[in-house]
Amino acid sequence: MVITGSPSRNMKCGLPGRRKGGSMEELEMNYLRSLSRQFPTIAAASTEIINLQAIMSLPKGTEHFLTDIHGEYEQFNHVLKNGSGSVKRKIDEEFGNTLTGKDKRSLATLIYYPKEKLELVMQEEEDQESLEDWFKITLHRLVQMTKRVASKYTRSKVRKALPPDFSYVIEELITEKEEVQDKEAYYNEIIHTIIRIGRAPDFIIALCNLIQRLVIDHLHIVGDIYDRGKGPHIIMDTLSGYHSVDIQWGNHDVVWMGAASGHAACIANVIRVSARYGNLDILEEGYGINLIPLATFALDTYADTDCSVFSIKYGEDYDCKDLDLDMKMHKAIAIIQFKLEGQLIRRRPEFGMDDRLLLDKIDYEKKTVNIGGVEYPMRDTDFPTVDPADPYRLTEEEEQVVERLRHAFVHCEKLQRHVRFLFSKGSLYKVHNSNLLYHGCVPVDENGNFLKVNVFGKEYSGKALYDILDHYARKGYYSKDKEEAGKGRDIIWYIWTGPKSPVFGKDKMATFERYFVEDKSTHAERKNSYYSLTDNEEVLNRILREFGLDPAASHIINGHVPVELKKGDTPIKCGGKLLIIDGGFSRAYQSKTGIAGYTLVANSHGMTLVAHEPFESAEAAIRKESDIISDSIIVETATHRIRVADTDIGAELKESIRYLEELLAAYMDGTLIEKGYSR
Repeated sequence: MVITGSPSRNMKCGLPGRRKGGSMEELEMNYLRSLSRQFPTIAAASTEIINLQAIMSLPKGTEHFLTDIHGEYEQFNHVLKNGSGSVKRKIDEEFGNTLTGKDKRSLATLIYYPKEKLELVMQEEEDQESLEDWFKITLHRLVQMTKRVASKYTRSKVRKALPPDFSYVIEELITEKEEVQDKEAYYNEIIHTIIRIGRAPDFIIALCNLIQRLVIDHLHIVGDIYDRGKGPHIIMDTLSGYHSVDIQWGNHDVVWMGAASGHAACIANVIRVSARYGNLDILEEGYGINLIPLATFALDTYADTDCSVFSIKYGEDYDCKDLDLDMKMHKAIAIIQFKLEGQLIRRRPEFGMDDRLLLDKIDYEKKTVNIGGVEYPMRDTDFPTVDPADPYRLTEEEEQVVERLRHAFVHCEKLQRHVRFLFSKGSLYKVHNSNLLYHGCVPVDENGNFLKVNVFGKEYSGKALYDILDHYARKGYYSKDKEEAGKGRDIIWYIWTGPKSPVFGKDKMATFERYFVEDKSTHAERKNSYYSLTDNEEVLNRILREFGLDPAASHIINGHVPVELKKGDTPIKCGGKLLIIDGGFSRAYQSKTGIAGYTLVANSHGMTLVAHEPFESAEAAIRKESDIISDSIIVETATHRIRVADTDIGAELKESIRYLEELLAAYMDGTLIEKGYSR
């Protein structure tokens, strides 16, 4: 972890683990010797102690929590750009009644979309003089805004955020006091020269991007970047370049991670879901994955087959000329998926998913399927590749398609880059600043006791379950051992759909039933008992203690299940101990939730939940100067302003200071000799 606002050295102190045969005193002395190379004099060590001690008194940085984005990149990007309404609030605080509402909206839009807004302004201004006046006024306002958003950070941290092309000039402008008479001319001359030499547009863009960056100190994504929406790959590009972010994997992220590792069942799921929502362009254009082998196979094999059950849930921009082909591809990959999953379930009996073996329960004469001992009529039994005597065996043609798809996924450079980022910045859960973050649930029984899950012959529950699943998921992607990698990839698939998976949180994924059985009682996916216990303080406290947190001062931040405000549901559970912040970023869920997503904002004053109205488009935001309408709910107000000293970073800084003070004492009593000291 990089120390917030620390000097360029970014010193990280921490005592190495105890080695066999070495005393603690020896270890500490060896560590101090190592530290002395970084701080070779009393002056250097003293300066660092002063710097770190000062940093701890600063207000904590603002954390933003988002979840269940589901590929809605335009809304996601806008929420990042406007800081979930923070930019507008900062404009109000800075300018109060000195600017009109229209001027404030214009300034906000410029900060969100500087390049696009500049193009409009430069077209609209009547002459060069008017344009230069606009530049002058705008630059002064942006400098004021930059000063405000930078005020809670050290100069060092702000300096690291500055764009290289303008770092010196911006630092001069935001650190000098304009009202000091001696510097007023200097300040104004900088602005004048920027305009005169034609750099005003570039400088404005640089300032706007800096404001966006400083408004959000750290971003938490609590799962499900992928699924449904058109732009998960665009979101991943944005996150990959973001200054400070962590990710708690959602089930839809995990299945893409499994696909990238080459797991055939995960690949089939990714393609099927993309086909179902008319999103195959994500694969073909977004990632450059060749689907021609599947298309060719589907056209040949399902040419005369009824594919009506496999209709496409497409949006306004879907090209309907592809509909027939997409339905055939949809059916082809779904059947392949059911076969592959059947093979996996038989291979891993410890997963306890025999109830998902349904291809062998079909009576083709009666056109029924036996589910849980009950026969149900099927909407479709026209499966030309399914052998009733051996229903889970792939045909030779299906095997060829699967192998070519596997090769395409494994060798897709962009997908691999995105998935490596998910592994490096992500995990199944995170403990941060007294908050426990996870996407789904902690699997419990009806009494709130942790469920035990068999993972390759050993049972795990609670935090240990998360840790072992995370461990195997990484093996599935990185291990060079064929057997261990195979186990890991199967575990990734289990995390996606398993009945006791903490990320999925339901007893089954009723994909087969939803396609083929009319009776909707078979479609039900029973949620884990966790979701009926979200107001049970005893259970929530048990979970917090399990992850090493103090229940009296901690929160659980949770995604995955949309909060149905229209039905009277609330995201704030158990007096604020649990916050379920899936508010429907995805358009598909907005009819249920009644809103278009939440952002949880945790700053030095407390916690605020921001509920967003649906976002029209980036183009509308630029041309109409419209913004997402957001309502704020104060979740918790801090009794005192939260400082860096009160955070996890603060704990690291305290440890660093302790060792630096020991180093200082060692210099002063002669235990260690200063290096490089000269009069």
